[in-house]
Amino acid sequence: PNPKKSTQAAPNPYNPGTVRPPISAPAFLSYVSPDLPDREISLRPPRLVPLPVSGQAVAGAQDPMTQAESAAQAAVAISFSDLALCEPIQRAITETGYTVPTPIQAQAIPQVLAGGDLMAAAQTGTGKTAGFTLPILHILAATHVHPHPPGRPRCLILTPTRELAAQVEESVKTYGKHLPLTSLVMFGGVNINPQIGALKKRVDILVATPGRLLDHVGQRTLDLSGVEFLVLDEADRMLDMGFIRDIRKVLALLPKKRQNLLFSATFSDEIRQLTQGLLHDPATVEVAPRNTTAERVDQAVYMIGQKQKRELLAHLIKEKQWFQALVFTRTKHGANKLAEYLTKHGIESAAIHGNKSQAARTRALAQFKDGSLPVLVATDIAARGLDIDQLPQVVNFELPNVPEDYVHRIGRTGRAGAAGHAISLVDKEEANLLTAIERLIKRRIDRAVAENFVPSAGGE
Repeated sequence: PNPKKSTQAAPNPYNPGTVRPPISAPAFLSYVSPDLPDREISLRPPRLVPLPVSGQAVAGAQDPMTQAESAAQAAVAISFSDLALCEPIQRAITETGYTVPTPIQAQAIPQVLAGGDLMAAAQTGTGKTAGFTLPILHILAATHVHPHPPGRPRCLILTPTRELAAQVEESVKTYGKHLPLTSLVMFGGVNINPQIGALKKRVDILVATPGRLLDHVGQRTLDLSGVEFLVLDEADRMLDMGFIRDIRKVLALLPKKRQNLLFSATFSDEIRQLTQGLLHDPATVEVAPRNTTAERVDQAVYMIGQKQKRELLAHLIKEKQWFQALVFTRTKHGANKLAEYLTKHGIESAAIHGNKSQAARTRALAQFKDGSLPVLVATDIAARGLDIDQLPQVVNFELPNVPEDYVHRIGRTGRAGAAGHAISLVDKEEANLLTAIERLIKRRIDRAVAENFVPSAGGE
C-alpha cells in the first residue's frame, strides 16, 4: 500500500497488516496495487474468469491473442491476491472459484484504487463489471461509517437496461457478501413502492437506469448529495438509447467532488464529447482494439432469402442440436413472430424486448440460463448486458443496421476463453450491411451452405 499524503496511519480492518490514510483524502484511498502498467485497459459484463486447467493461459485471454491483449499480458499474469483487495473481498472471489483476473480487471482495479477518473473500453465479455465493483467495494468498506443517512448512496452506477442493472447489482452482492455494505437496484417497469421502502434504509451502492432514478429524484425519495463514485456502464448504449439528457440531469444533482468511471464498448466521438465535461484527467484503457470481434468465435454466413430464414433456422437448430441459442432480430414484432414460429415447430422459444413485462423478461432469461429454454429471441437493446457463461451459439436472424452492433451481438459467445459460434442469415437485400460489417472487423466472414435443407415452395 502507498497511502499518499498520509500523516497518521490507522489500522485497516479489511486488510490486516496494512494501514489506511485518514479518511479525508479525496483520492479515496491508497491501496494501490504493486507496479502494474497504468495504461491500456478494457471493459464488459459482471464476471471473473476461472483459472484454466492447464495453468498456462491467463484468465480471459484468447489464443491467438490480439495485439492489445498481448501487450497487456504482463499485467494479467498476476492473481487477485496481488491486487491489494481486502480479505473479505478476496474470500468472496475465492468462493466463486476465480483466481486470475482478466486484463481489464488487472489494469482497472489499481486505477480505481488509486482514486483517479477512468475511461475504459474493451470488447464484450472481458469481465469489466468486476473491474469496477471490486475496487469500489474495497474503498467503501474501508471508509464505512455507521450510522449513515437512509436513501443517500455513496456509489451510483447507471446502466441502460433493466437486465444489465440487475446483473451489476448481483455482482455487487456476490463480491460484497462478507462486507457491511448494502446495495439496491432500481429500474422502471415494476412497482415503485418497494424501491421507495428500500430507500428508507441505508443504501451504500445504488444501481439504476436513468429514467427510474429521476422518478425518485422527482418524488424526493432519493438523496444524491453523498455520491462519491459515479459509474456509467455501457455508456455508448445509453447514448444510443437517447439517455444523454437524463444523464446530464443526473450529473447536475451530484457533488462536484467524486470519482468518475466510464465504461463503453466503443470510444465514439459522442462518448469523447461526453467525457470532456465529466472526467478529469482520466486514465484511458483498452484491452482489445476498437471494434474487433472475439478471436475464439467461429463466424459464418448463410445466404438465404428473407422468407426462407425461419425454415432454415429451425432446420439448423434441429440438425445441429443446439441446446442454447441466442437469436437476434431487428424489431420487437419480428422477435415475437419468430419465437411463435419456432415454438409452433417444436422448438421451445421465448422473445424478450422492451414491450415485455419485467416479470416475463426475467422468467425467460432464467429459463434460458438454466437450459430449460433452448432458444431466446431478442432485440439488441434487450440483450445488451446479457451474461451467460459459455453460451455456445449466437444467431443473427437479421443483420443489425449498425455494424458495431454485430460485434456486441457475437460477443455474447466465445467468452472467458471458451469456443463460441455465431452465424448470420443474410438476404441479398442485406448485402450492403454485410459488407459494412466485414469492413469494420477487417475480415471476410466464411460462407456456409446448409446440408440437407430443402425449403418449402413458399418459404412459409
